[in-house]
Amino acid sequence: MANHKSAKKRMRQEAKRRIHNRFYKKTTRTAIKKLREMTEKTEAEQFLPKVVSMVDRLANRGTWHKNKASNLKSKLTRHVAAL
Repeated sequence: MANHKSAKKRMRQEAKRRIHNRFYKKTTRTAIKKLREMTEKTEAEQFLPKVVSMVDRLANRGTWHKNKASNLKSKLTRHVAAL
């Protein structure tokens, strides 16, 4: 348990960030799932840039590893192209 004032503050900050990161990760995962379930190519092509932007944002913030983001974007782009 934290004893110092700064350690207590750090715990509060980490808790806030954890909730924030969880929200954005879950929102992105839901968007990816929605994109993979799409069957209409034009609709998927319009939705793909939004999903790629969400994935990039998570990678830039360090929530997801850059290679994971790159792999996801590649797979999603191939999926949309194959429709």
